[in-house]
Amino acid sequence: MKKFVIGDIHGCYTALLAVVDAAEITPEDCLITLGDYIDRGPEVRQVLEWLLDWQQTGQLIPLLGNHELMMQASREDTQSYQFWLACGGEDTLRAYTPENEQMCLDHFPEEHWKFIENDCHRSHETETHIFVHASLHPGLPLDRQYEQVLFWDRCLLHPPHHSGKIMVCGHTPQVEGIPANYGHAVCLDTGVYLEGGWLTCLDVASGKYWQANQSGATRSCQLGDPRPS
Repeated sequence: MKKFVIGDIHGCYTALLAVVDAAEITPEDCLITLGDYIDRGPEVRQVLEWLLDWQQTGQLIPLLGNHELMMQASREDTQSYQFWLACGGEDTLRAYTPENEQMCLDHFPEEHWKFIENDCHRSHETETHIFVHASLHPGLPLDRQYEQVLFWDRCLLHPPHHSGKIMVCGHTPQVEGIPANYGHAVCLDTGVYLEGGWLTCLDVASGKYWQANQSGATRSCQLGDPRPS
């Protein structure tokens, strides 16, 4: 069984299908997703439905992202709701709102709320790696990490984690569309929703990665090597 990890999807379902196909991921493989499934892109509903279907394999480990946290908070007060809208929430509402109806969270299905609130994890740890959405406080174990660090800090704001394990994260878009490999940390957010952006999928053991964009184009490379082709 291989272990794959996919960076921030942001409602880009076309790229998601293309990168899964390019990496030849099967239901027998472990798939870790780093959060930020919603906002920015046009196909949020299809992305969440795909994740729910893939979850039935028993091999999906979905993490929370800061955009899911913003959407959850937006249910509580108007200020949080407006902040979420300004960060891409309108794209999510648009994906769920029937034509000629007012955009609002009432259209978001309960099954999708349950996935975000009950099934998504704050982090995931193996013998060699720690998977988080944004970053890690270097001196704290996973069960004592601050929410600000896990979901909002940039990946290089902190030194390596005291465990010596490699951190794999998203959240910090790599403007050239290439995943960043710092040795102690790997960042897989390659801005799929941006012009010229890509969605990245990494084979954790081999270091090979595949990328796809919203046009369905794909390419691959090895971490640390020159530009993919």
